[in-house]
Amino acid sequence: MSPTQFEAATLARDIRADALRMVAAANASHIGTCLSMGDILAVLYADILRYDVGDPSWSDRDRFILSKGHGAAILYAVLAEVGFFETELLAQYCCDGSMLMGHASHKVPGVEVSTGSLGHGLPIGTGMALAAKRGGVDYRTFVLVGDGELDEGSNWEAMLFATTHELDGLVMIVDRNGLQGFGESEDVMRLEPLAAKLEAFGWDVMTVDGHDCNQLRTALARDATVAGKPRAIIADTIKGKGVSYMEGKIEWHYRSPNAEQLAQALAELGVDS
Repeated sequence: MSPTQFEAATLARDIRADALRMVAAANASHIGTCLSMGDILAVLYADILRYDVGDPSWSDRDRFILSKGHGAAILYAVLAEVGFFETELLAQYCCDGSMLMGHASHKVPGVEVSTGSLGHGLPIGTGMALAAKRGGVDYRTFVLVGDGELDEGSNWEAMLFATTHELDGLVMIVDRNGLQGFGESEDVMRLEPLAAKLEAFGWDVMTVDGHDCNQLRTALARDATVAGKPRAIIADTIKGKGVSYMEGKIEWHYRSPNAEQLAQALAELGVDS
Protein backbone atom coordinates (compact mmCIF):
# COMPACT_ATOMS: atom_id res chain seq x y z
CA MET A 1 0.00 0.00 0.00
CA SER A 2 1.09 3.61 -0.50
CA PRO A 3 -0.51 6.97 0.40
CA THR A 4 -1.20 8.17 -3.13
CA GLN A 5 -3.70 10.72 -1.80
CA PHE A 6 -0.79 12.82 -0.48
CA GLU A 7 1.14 15.34 -2.55
CA ALA A 8 4.76 15.47 -1.45
CA ALA A 9 5.32 19.24 -1.50
CA THR A 10 2.15 19.88 0.51
CA LEU A 11 3.01 17.11 2.95
CA ALA A 12 6.51 18.59 3.40
CA ARG A 13 5.02 21.99 4.25
CA ASP A 14 2.56 20.48 6.72
CA ILE A 15 5.09 18.36 8.58
CA ARG A 16 7.51 21.28 8.85
CA ALA A 17 4.71 23.30 10.43
CA ASP A 18 3.82 20.43 12.77
CA ALA A 19 7.44 20.06 13.86
CA LEU A 20 7.78 23.78 14.52
CA ARG A 21 4.68 23.79 16.72
CA MET A 22 5.83 20.67 18.55
CA VAL A 23 9.34 21.90 19.29
CA ALA A 24 8.11 25.35 20.33
CA ALA A 25 5.47 23.95 22.70
CA ALA A 26 7.95 21.53 24.29
CA ASN A 27 10.79 24.09 24.40
CA ALA A 28 12.84 21.35 22.75
CA SER A 29 15.81 21.22 20.39
CA HIS A 30 16.74 20.01 16.90
CA ILE A 31 14.26 21.95 14.79
CA GLY A 32 17.01 22.77 12.26
CA THR A 33 17.66 19.11 11.51
CA CYS A 34 13.92 18.42 11.32
CA LEU A 35 13.43 21.08 8.67
CA SER A 36 16.37 19.96 6.56
CA MET A 37 14.88 16.51 5.99
CA GLY A 38 11.25 17.53 5.52
CA ASP A 39 11.21 16.99 1.76
CA ILE A 40 12.97 13.64 2.04
CA LEU A 41 10.39 12.31 4.48
CA ALA A 42 7.51 13.73 2.46
CA VAL A 43 8.62 12.00 -0.75
CA LEU A 44 9.24 8.73 1.07
CA TYR A 45 5.80 8.64 2.69
CA ALA A 46 3.87 10.15 -0.22
CA ASP A 47 5.45 8.30 -3.13
CA ILE A 48 7.97 5.61 -2.24
CA LEU A 49 7.46 3.54 0.89
CA ARG A 50 5.16 0.55 0.93
CA TYR A 51 3.23 0.48 4.22
CA ASP A 52 -0.17 -0.02 5.82
CA VAL A 53 -1.24 2.48 8.49
CA GLY A 54 -3.80 -0.03 9.74
CA ASP A 55 -1.13 -2.69 10.20
CA PRO A 56 2.25 -1.12 11.06
CA SER A 57 3.79 -4.59 11.40
CA TRP A 58 2.66 -5.76 7.95
CA SER A 59 5.34 -8.25 6.91
CA ASP A 60 5.72 -6.93 3.37
CA ARG A 61 6.15 -3.29 4.39
CA ASP A 62 9.25 -1.37 3.43
CA ARG A 63 11.42 -0.56 6.43
CA PHE A 64 12.41 3.02 7.24
CA ILE A 65 14.94 3.91 9.92
CA LEU A 66 15.65 7.48 11.01
CA SER A 67 19.18 6.97 12.27
CA LYS A 68 19.49 10.65 13.23
CA GLY A 69 16.80 10.03 15.80
CA HIS A 70 17.12 13.46 17.41
CA GLY A 71 14.99 14.67 14.49
CA ALA A 72 12.07 12.65 15.82
CA ALA A 73 9.57 15.53 15.82
CA ILE A 74 9.22 15.62 12.05
CA LEU A 75 9.18 11.83 11.80
CA TYR A 76 6.26 11.74 14.24
CA ALA A 77 4.64 14.52 12.21
CA VAL A 78 4.75 12.60 8.94
CA LEU A 79 3.53 9.41 10.59
CA ALA A 80 0.57 11.28 12.04
CA GLU A 81 -0.22 13.13 8.82
CA VAL A 82 -0.38 9.92 6.77
CA GLY A 83 -2.56 8.21 9.36
CA PHE A 84 -0.54 6.01 11.71
CA PHE A 85 -2.06 7.90 14.67
CA GLU A 86 -4.14 11.03 15.30
CA THR A 87 -2.46 14.35 14.61
CA GLU A 88 -3.87 15.66 17.92
CA LEU A 89 -1.33 13.46 19.71
CA LEU A 90 1.51 15.57 18.34
CA ALA A 91 0.73 18.10 21.08
CA GLN A 92 2.10 15.54 23.55
CA TYR A 93 5.60 15.65 22.07
CA CYS A 94 8.23 15.51 24.83
CA CYS A 95 5.59 15.61 27.59
CA ASP A 96 5.98 13.41 30.66
CA GLY A 97 4.50 9.99 30.01
CA SER A 98 3.99 10.56 26.28
CA MET A 99 4.97 7.93 23.74
CA LEU A 100 6.33 10.78 21.59
CA MET A 101 9.76 10.91 23.14
CA GLY A 102 12.45 13.40 22.17
CA HIS A 103 14.35 10.75 20.22
CA ALA A 104 12.63 8.34 17.84
CA SER A 105 10.88 5.62 19.82
CA HIS A 106 9.67 2.21 18.66
CA LYS A 107 6.64 2.69 20.93
CA VAL A 108 5.21 4.99 18.24
CA PRO A 109 3.19 3.26 15.47
CA GLY A 110 5.23 3.26 12.28
CA VAL A 111 8.65 3.60 13.95
CA GLU A 112 10.77 0.50 13.35
CA VAL A 113 13.45 1.01 16.00
CA SER A 114 14.38 3.50 18.70
CA THR A 115 17.25 5.65 17.47
CA GLY A 116 19.34 8.67 18.32
CA SER A 117 22.53 7.06 19.51
CA LEU A 118 24.28 7.95 16.28
CA GLY A 119 25.85 5.35 14.04
CA HIS A 120 23.39 2.56 14.85
CA GLY A 121 20.71 3.01 12.19
CA LEU A 122 22.69 1.84 9.17
CA PRO A 123 24.02 -1.31 10.88
CA ILE A 124 20.45 -2.20 11.88
CA GLY A 125 19.26 -1.47 8.36
CA THR A 126 21.88 -3.76 6.83
CA GLY A 127 20.59 -6.56 9.04
CA MET A 128 17.03 -5.95 7.86
CA ALA A 129 18.15 -5.87 4.23
CA LEU A 130 20.11 -9.10 4.69
CA ALA A 131 17.04 -10.76 6.22
CA ALA A 132 14.97 -9.74 3.20
CA LYS A 133 17.57 -11.05 0.76
CA ARG A 134 17.99 -14.37 2.50
CA GLY A 135 14.26 -14.71 3.02
CA GLY A 136 13.51 -14.08 -0.64
CA VAL A 137 11.15 -11.18 0.08
CA ASP A 138 11.14 -7.90 -1.79
CA TYR A 139 10.70 -5.26 0.88
CA ARG A 140 13.24 -2.46 0.75
CA THR A 141 15.09 -0.90 3.69
CA PHE A 142 15.71 2.86 3.79
CA VAL A 143 18.02 4.50 6.33
CA LEU A 144 18.28 8.27 6.72
CA VAL A 145 21.57 9.36 8.27
CA GLY A 146 23.02 12.77 9.02
CA ASP A 147 26.29 13.84 7.46
CA GLY A 148 27.76 14.52 10.90
CA GLU A 149 26.72 11.01 11.88
CA LEU A 150 29.10 9.63 9.27
CA ASP A 151 31.91 10.48 11.67
CA GLU A 152 30.92 7.22 13.38
CA GLY A 153 33.00 4.25 12.22
CA SER A 154 30.13 1.82 12.66
CA ASN A 155 28.56 3.30 9.52
CA TRP A 156 31.57 2.48 7.39
CA GLU A 157 31.72 -1.06 8.69
CA ALA A 158 28.04 -1.42 7.77
CA MET A 159 28.77 -0.07 4.28
CA LEU A 160 31.42 -2.75 3.75
CA PHE A 161 29.01 -5.40 5.04
CA ALA A 162 26.31 -4.19 2.64
CA THR A 163 28.49 -4.49 -0.45
CA THR A 164 29.97 -7.81 0.66
CA HIS A 165 26.45 -9.25 0.81
CA GLU A 166 25.23 -7.36 -2.29
CA LEU A 167 22.32 -5.77 -0.44
CA ASP A 168 20.58 -4.09 -3.37
CA GLY A 169 17.42 -3.72 -1.28
CA LEU A 170 19.19 -1.20 0.98
CA VAL A 171 19.05 2.56 0.45
CA MET A 172 21.06 4.99 2.57
CA ILE A 173 20.03 8.65 2.35
CA VAL A 174 22.55 11.17 3.65
CA ASP A 175 21.02 14.44 4.86
CA ARG A 176 23.98 16.55 3.72
CA ASN A 177 23.11 19.84 5.43
CA GLY A 178 26.74 20.60 6.24
CA LEU A 179 26.23 21.30 9.94
CA GLN A 180 26.43 19.23 13.10
CA GLY A 181 26.40 19.89 16.81
CA PHE A 182 29.84 21.49 17.02
CA GLY A 183 30.17 23.27 13.71
CA GLU A 184 30.43 22.70 9.99
CA SER A 185 30.77 19.01 9.20
CA GLU A 186 33.83 19.56 7.02
CA ASP A 187 35.60 21.30 9.90
CA VAL A 188 34.68 18.72 12.53
CA MET A 189 35.59 15.67 10.41
CA ARG A 190 36.23 16.02 6.70
CA LEU A 191 33.92 13.84 4.57
CA GLU A 192 34.72 15.03 1.08
CA PRO A 193 35.03 13.59 -1.46
CA LEU A 194 32.01 11.78 -0.01
CA ALA A 195 30.55 10.42 -3.24
CA ALA A 196 33.92 9.02 -4.31
CA LYS A 197 34.41 7.36 -0.93
CA LEU A 198 31.01 5.68 -1.10
CA GLU A 199 31.67 4.53 -4.65
CA ALA A 200 35.02 3.11 -3.54
CA PHE A 201 33.13 1.12 -0.92
CA GLY A 202 31.08 -0.41 -3.74
CA TRP A 203 27.86 1.57 -3.44
CA ASP A 204 25.75 2.93 -6.28
CA VAL A 205 25.83 6.66 -5.53
CA MET A 206 23.65 9.55 -6.64
CA THR A 207 23.79 13.18 -5.48
CA VAL A 208 20.53 15.17 -5.55
CA ASP A 209 19.00 18.42 -4.37
CA GLY A 210 17.43 17.26 -1.11
CA HIS A 211 14.65 19.84 -1.45
CA ASP A 212 13.65 18.90 -4.99
CA CYS A 213 10.83 16.36 -4.75
CA ASN A 214 11.22 15.23 -8.36
CA GLN A 215 14.93 14.53 -7.95
CA LEU A 216 14.30 12.66 -4.72
CA ARG A 217 11.47 10.64 -6.26
CA THR A 218 13.68 9.57 -9.17
CA ALA A 219 16.60 8.62 -6.94
CA LEU A 220 14.46 6.65 -4.50
CA ALA A 221 12.39 4.73 -7.05
CA ARG A 222 12.57 0.97 -7.07
CA ASP A 223 13.55 0.89 -10.74
CA ALA A 224 16.65 2.97 -9.93
CA THR A 225 18.19 -0.02 -8.14
CA VAL A 226 21.40 -1.48 -9.54
CA ALA A 227 21.51 -5.26 -9.13
CA GLY A 228 23.95 -6.37 -6.46
CA LYS A 229 24.68 -2.87 -5.14
CA PRO A 230 23.24 -0.94 -2.19
CA ARG A 231 22.24 2.62 -3.13
CA ALA A 232 23.52 5.79 -1.46
CA ILE A 233 21.71 9.06 -2.07
CA ILE A 234 23.57 12.18 -1.00
CA ALA A 235 20.81 14.74 -0.50
CA ASP A 236 22.20 18.26 -0.42
CA THR A 237 20.01 20.15 2.05
CA ILE A 238 19.85 23.33 4.12
CA LYS A 239 19.58 23.10 7.86
CA GLY A 240 16.46 25.00 8.93
CA LYS A 241 15.01 24.89 5.40
CA GLY A 242 11.88 26.97 4.89
CA VAL A 243 12.41 29.44 7.73
CA SER A 244 14.61 32.37 6.75
CA TYR A 245 16.14 33.09 10.15
CA MET A 246 16.95 29.41 10.75
CA GLU A 247 18.47 28.48 7.41
CA GLY A 248 22.13 27.53 7.69
CA LYS A 249 22.32 28.59 11.35
CA ILE A 250 23.90 26.12 13.76
CA GLU A 251 22.16 27.62 16.80
CA TRP A 252 18.87 26.05 15.65
CA HIS A 253 20.38 22.67 16.39
CA TYR A 254 19.74 23.64 20.02
CA ARG A 255 17.27 26.53 20.21
CA SER A 256 13.48 26.49 20.34
CA PRO A 257 11.46 29.30 18.69
CA ASN A 258 9.54 31.65 20.98
CA ALA A 259 5.95 32.66 20.18
CA GLU A 260 6.93 35.51 17.89
CA GLN A 261 9.52 33.44 16.04
CA LEU A 262 7.04 30.58 15.67
CA ALA A 263 4.45 32.90 14.15
CA GLN A 264 7.00 34.20 11.67
CA ALA A 265 8.12 30.69 10.76
CA LEU A 266 4.58 29.48 10.12
CA ALA A 267 3.81 32.58 8.08
CA GLU A 268 6.85 31.94 5.90
CA LEU A 269 5.63 28.39 5.32
CA GLY A 270 2.23 29.74 4.39
CA VAL A 271 0.23 28.03 7.12
CA ASP A 272 -1.97 29.30 9.93
CA SER A 273 -0.59 29.79 13.42
